[in-house]
Amino acid sequence: MAANSKQPKRESRAQRRQEEQARVQAKRERLQKERRTQTIIGIVVTVVLIALIAIAGIAVYRNTHPSAARQQEAANEQSAAQATLKDSKVKPAKASELGGLLMSKNGYNKPVEGVPTVGIYMDFMCPGCGNLNRNLDQDLVKMMDAGQINIDLHIMSFMDRYSWINGDSNNVDDYSSRTANAAIYVAEHDDDPNHLLNFITNLYAKDFQPEEGSGYKQVTDDQIKVRMDGTGISKDVQGKAMQRGYDKWLDAVNTYTPTRSELFNRSGQLKGSMSTPTMTINGYYWDMNSSEVTSHKTLAEAFLEAIGLAQNKVGDAEVRPSIGATGKPLIGYADDNAGAATNSQ
Repeated sequence: MAANSKQPKRESRAQRRQEEQARVQAKRERLQKERRTQTIIGIVVTVVLIALIAIAGIAVYRNTHPSAARQQEAANEQSAAQATLKDSKVKPAKASELGGLLMSKNGYNKPVEGVPTVGIYMDFMCPGCGNLNRNLDQDLVKMMDAGQINIDLHIMSFMDRYSWINGDSNNVDDYSSRTANAAIYVAEHDDDPNHLLNFITNLYAKDFQPEEGSGYKQVTDDQIKVRMDGTGISKDVQGKAMQRGYDKWLDAVNTYTPTRSELFNRSGQLKGSMSTPTMTINGYYWDMNSSEVTSHKTLAEAFLEAIGLAQNKVGDAEVRPSIGATGKPLIGYADDNAGAATNSQ
């Protein structure tokens, strides 16, 4: 009886050992499965990360190293635009092959010899261009009329995209193109450069020049034509100025001009690219953002120092700027400039 009573206990202990071994084995298998799952997940994550890094690297490389196809496409666009600027069927008769309107006291394309040529690259929508005109134009006109400088005016129209109608960026008013077309029409049909410069001054008036983007208020053709009143422009020219006959030429100007490295900003946030307003003196880029220029009280004061002319001699036909027709700006010019721009004459 005693022997028989111990048998169930031995069987119970053996059963418990088997169950414990089964639990340990199950736990071991579960842990192994979890490790395999984690390993697979790790591999997947690593592969995804590598792929994302590779994609990002390719994107960065493409942005910093344009493909040969894209470089060729850009070169073709530049060449086509340059050819359009020279095309007599498209180019305004008074414009140069670089898109400039050269003017002096003698009229268009009749430069005064021995004096500086001042290049101005502008868009009628550009706030900085308005500030430049309001701060410097009065002196520039006086100097031009006195035969102290020639002016090489480059009108651009790339800022159409900021003339939003009712704040809608997809619905633009083409303000830049309409005003640019009007200005070019005036130059083509009125032989007095002062009439065009008067019109430009009126367009840049602080109470007229529109804001960019969401602040833009729609401007009609009639409102633009009114800015010609009192400028010397005839009523006949005023009535016909709001056509769009120069759009193709302006598109070429907008495409080609920003590729001219001699016009690239030398300082500031836009360094290495062309923007408006841009000024050149005898074809040399004049850096309005340089400390030599900004340290002056006014832009006009800095400009006069750059060309070598005293303030009290502005408009004096007997006195000419010291740098002459070929000299570099005395301030606001660095020898690391990309090179002198070609003047329009």
